[in-house]
Amino acid sequence: MKILLVSDEESKYIWDFFREDKFSDIDLILSCGDLKQDYLSFLVTMIKAPLFYVHGNHDHGYLNRPPEGCQCIDDKLIQYKGIRILGLGGSMKYNNSPFVYTEREMTKRIKKLRLKLFLNKGCDIIVTHAAPKDISDEKDLCHEGFKCFLDFMDKYSPKYFFHGHVHLSYGMKPRIVNYKDTTVINAYDHYIVEY
Repeated sequence: MKILLVSDEESKYIWDFFREDKFSDIDLILSCGDLKQDYLSFLVTMIKAPLFYVHGNHDHGYLNRPPEGCQCIDDKLIQYKGIRILGLGGSMKYNNSPFVYTEREMTKRIKKLRLKLFLNKGCDIIVTHAAPKDISDEKDLCHEGFKCFLDFMDKYSPKYFFHGHVHLSYGMKPRIVNYKDTTVINAYDHYIVEY
């Protein structure tokens, strides 16, 4: 299965110069947040694959006008073609926007999903906006990652952890980092994963 990851910046390669043949084998699109609603609707229309998303810290416009044809998986554990996917959007709390959380609040969100995780024997993919702490985050409060994401990976060992929020254009952060049994991938702009 081929998964298209998108986050934070609308890809000119996709949006301005779209070629159907370049994306005809995409089976699923996962958005890690902070993208225009029209861009997500464009993706799901042109690529003909389902699109699941979590909220980024700048996605307050989704409250009044969510992206058409897409499904929000924030605080949900879903199954798609046998793959268990968990969604936890938002970033570290640095203001009073709707999709920012303290470490304690994010931990509480994860705890609310424990029964679903138990019944489904964990998850294969976790989709977030923020990065895990000290793996691919930044040191400023806005871009600091969550420690509870590390605890989550320690406990459930998902195959993949997809996130956005930390733009690769900020510096020399690697796109892919391995943490124990989990491959952590920064979805900035776009990236294709063969699952």
